[in-house]
Parts: sequence; structure tokens; C-alpha cells
Amino acid sequence: MSRPLLRVEGLRVEFNLARGVLRAVDGASFDVQPGEALGIVGESGSGKTMALRALVGLLPRTARIASGTVEIDGVDVTAAGEDERRELRGRTVAMIFQEPKTALNPVMRVGEQIAETPLVRLGLSRRAARTRALDLMRLVGIPDPTRRVEAYPHELSGGMRQRVMIAIALSADPKLILCDEPTTALDVTIQDQILKLLGALQRDLGVSLVFVSHDLAVIAQTCTKVAVMYAGQVVETGTVDAVFREPRHPYTLGLLRSVPDFDMVREHLSSIPGSPPDLASPPAGCRFHPRCPFVQDDCRGAPIPLIELGGVRATRCLYHERCAEDVRREPVIAGA
Repeated sequence: MSRPLLRVEGLRVEFNLARGVLRAVDGASFDVQPGEALGIVGESGSGKTMALRALVGLLPRTARIASGTVEIDGVDVTAAGEDERRELRGRTVAMIFQEPKTALNPVMRVGEQIAETPLVRLGLSRRAARTRALDLMRLVGIPDPTRRVEAYPHELSGGMRQRVMIAIALSADPKLILCDEPTTALDVTIQDQILKLLGALQRDLGVSLVFVSHDLAVIAQTCTKVAVMYAGQVVETGTVDAVFREPRHPYTLGLLRSVPDFDMVREHLSSIPGSPPDLASPPAGCRFHPRCPFVQDDCRGAPIPLIELGGVRATRCLYHERCAEDVRREPVIAGA
């Protein structure tokens, strides 16, 4: 296997609060190979967005990377200066944000915003940068680009604005695109179009994706690998097919049980009892143990490490076989 395009080892992101240190990301590790798509999934507050923003130095001012390593295309981002990180952004790695209406500049025409990176980073002339903007608008499926290149963001629909964001992300031919729930604010029809567009771009252009979402169906549609996060920690990793068919962590199992499946007859949908812990004072041992149906005494003791299961599969559960047994009794996916 080639060198990972993205390698994250032991990443910790902290906020210093009046009531103590809040560790939003606690020891996260994952990697992305060239041309691969990794999904990071978890409920709100699990740390997935903070992990994504830490990769390119876009954390809030009150947050900091306390420890760990982030390497993008061989460059140690955590040790790099701001100038080096700025050079990485756009040229090697780009980001698609959750809400394009706030991410786009409201007083700049969309064509100018797409052309800005080729103009500044690639050194193209204004004419060549505008031509590239038009080409990218066609690539991402924006109809009548010669007219819409002059439009302001508020004159476009939500789906068109998100396509503009994707065009901006592609404007300097990055190797890696980070997607921060880019379809959350869209209706299901437009969401499906955007997901298919991202999949086609990954396949045709060979870019790698890191896709953050709370929606398991979105991850299943766009990604080949998945990292499940809970309370700031990665609790399970593996291929999407393996993790979604046979989860080995009770949190992953709970998430999958709570999703409707129209191909399976169930008397009722399950839910995960309780609430996520306070990250400023998380529970000892397994952070999921207060909500876990399989909890044992040793789950409440020492911190639980990631347990390798072979290949890219790993789980942060001492009793992961109980998850497998539960799934054998009642599959989480029709036909599994």
C-alpha cells in the first residue's frame, strides 16, 4: 500500500474553559489513501467537525491542538508554520463547508470567487482564471455558466450555491477534499444530486475525500471506509460494508438500529438511552458505558484502547463479540 495522503495519529483538540479543559477530540487516529473516501460519523458533539477543522488549521480561536500528528501529502501540518499551512490549503487540500450561504462572500460574484484561487495560487491571468471558473461551473453541473458566473450567491438556489462551493474547492486541483456535512441544509433530491456529483468527481479526478456527517446513509453512499466517533474518541473503524453489516461497538450498533430500513419489518425503532457525556469531565473507562446494554465492571475502569480486529477494522470495546452475536440474531441491514 502507498503512503497515506492523510495520516492522523493521536490527535487531541482542547478548549480551555472556566470549568476546566474540554477535550473535543481525544486521541483520534485514521488515514486516507490516494483516491480513497473516508467517512467520519457520529452524533452532534462527538468531535467529528473539530477533527476535520484541525486538519487544516481552521479551529476556533479558543481551541488548540494539544498533541498528535497530522500529515498531509508528507507535510507535518501540526509542526508547519502558518505560511506553509496556507500553501497547503487550496493547492493540496480544500474544504467544502456545511452552509454555503454563510461561507460564500455575499458581495462578490460567484465567478470571481471561483476564479480567486487560480488567480492567486496558480498565477493565472484574469482571463485564464475566468475561463477556468467557467470550466469548473460546467464540471459541477451548473447550467448556463456564462450567465450565472455574474450572479451573486443570494441569486442562486441552495443546491447551486453548494455546487459553487465544490467548484471553489476544485479550483486549484487539490488531492484531498474535506467535506463538513455539505448536504445537511439541502432537500433530499438536491442532496442526492450533490452526493452523486462528489462520487463522480472522486472517481473521475482521483481526489480523496474525508466526509463528515451524522447521516449513516450519506456515509454509505459516498465512502469506502468509516471512522465512528463518540465523545471525542474514534470508537470503531473499518470498511463501510463491514462496519454497517456487522458493527463491533455498541454505539455503532445503536446508531444503525435507530435508522429506518424500508426493506426490514420492525415493530419499533430503537434509540440509544441517555445523553452523551460532558467532555470536560467524561466518565472513566469506556465513555459509552453509561448508555451501553453490554456494560460490565471492567468497562468502568481504565481507558479502553482501540483493539485491532484485522485489516482496517478496530473497535474500542472489550465485549465486541456481543455486538456480533446481537447482529447475527437480528441483522441491522436487510439481507445481511
